[in-house]
Amino acid sequence: MSTNDLDQGISDLAQIKKQYVEQRSVFVPGERMAGLLKRLGATDADLAQLQRVSDDPTLPFRKSKNGRFHFDVENGTVDRGEFQPFVLSAGEDFVRHDSGQTREFAEIGDNLQLNRAFQALLMFKAFMVQDVEIAHRPKLDYDYPGWVCTLFNLRTVTTPELVGEPALEGVHSDGVDHTMTTLLGSENMTADSAITFLHDMRQNNAVRWDEVDPELVMGHYQHRHFLDTMLVVDHERKHSLSPVVAADQLRASTRDMLIFFTRKPAMEGHISHPYDSLTSHSSLPMSAGLLPSVQV
Repeated sequence: MSTNDLDQGISDLAQIKKQYVEQRSVFVPGERMAGLLKRLGATDADLAQLQRVSDDPTLPFRKSKNGRFHFDVENGTVDRGEFQPFVLSAGEDFVRHDSGQTREFAEIGDNLQLNRAFQALLMFKAFMVQDVEIAHRPKLDYDYPGWVCTLFNLRTVTTPELVGEPALEGVHSDGVDHTMTTLLGSENMTADSAITFLHDMRQNNAVRWDEVDPELVMGHYQHRHFLDTMLVVDHERKHSLSPVVAADQLRASTRDMLIFFTRKPAMEGHISHPYDSLTSHSSLPMSAGLLPSVQV
């Protein structure tokens, strides 16, 4: 990337970060995000490849892969972390049938992590969260300068037999400090599908999106276009999503997302502490540079 492109990119990032700090959430339209990622080194070919990375569904309604990344702020890099199981608990405002259960997912590969548009999204996320004062979660190490980012590549599928739910758990938080969601694409989806609603923390967990207290709804966003991106302070806003509805009910409908869960490392006593290694991945290495932090 050229110095001029980088300077323009950081200026744009600072504007977005200012809105995020002030409102505790921000939505970046895909067209703006695409231009930003290009200024951070992505090419048109990278963007085209990123749109196709989810084209391998294996489950009937919800297919996931994940990977862990370490935002090493002191060394100015983001590095692929070794495989770890994943767990979220009811105590972290995630109430579902599998709350507290340790789960393992297939790992994302080089087709995603070596894509420069994806790496630019990691750079974007790290820039957005660094030096932002937030409500602290219990048993996370807020003295640690860096961050743990667990990335999910998720496809939600609706078929004539089954309605796909991006968030079957209803109102929830993700057990992290900052959640970012980026749309890769959708097929055969109605215009009112998969709306994200933000809720005051007083809203009860596990309530369906259409049964919530309207007085506690703090806003809503909808990912409709490639690279539409939402960022929210996860311990200050709960969220819920409406289902994926097929426009042509005789055909399947799909919604492909990247979900970036970012938090400080877990301390002893936290449910994720045994699964929170910062060791680099031995067989799927990746390292990229981070942007300098800017306080707003």
